[in-house]
Amino acid sequence: MTFTCRQCGTCCMYLGDYIIIDHQIGPFEFACESVSTGTQFTACIDEDKREIFSDLSFADEHPHACRFLRPDGSLLRCTIHNDSPAQCKFYRCILMRITNHEGTLCGTVTGTLHLHTDDSRLRSTWEEAEKSIPESSPGAEERRQQYLRDHGYSVE
Repeated sequence: MTFTCRQCGTCCMYLGDYIIIDHQIGPFEFACESVSTGTQFTACIDEDKREIFSDLSFADEHPHACRFLRPDGSLLRCTIHNDSPAQCKFYRCILMRITNHEGTLCGTVTGTLHLHTDDSRLRSTWEEAEKSIPESSPGAEERRQQYLRDHGYSVE
């Protein structure tokens, strides 16, 4: 299964602690630190995203989101895509979006085949799938998707 990024911003909504803005250097330039690596870097807001970056309401309303994430119509965009740190560039986004029989999103699986959910039933089902389909086994991703489907979930 190939996942195509829809620029939904889900992956960046809780990354506010991964990039720290040390201080502002210029109107659209910031001295930053990538917390996971301790690497200092300069982030310059992409020219085509400066207008949406200037609206601070999203950042104020979503304090746990990456400080450089902004809405652009129905999309959420990284405003420092050109200067984003390695952790962002190499992040493999969500592989699976899991919905229950009511059509409600109840979990996601990232590229590392780790489940993110608050749903105890889904967590239990996923743990059963992990036991019977080890991550190292051939086709683990597709086989786990089928396991979830067989247990009443929809997987996108």
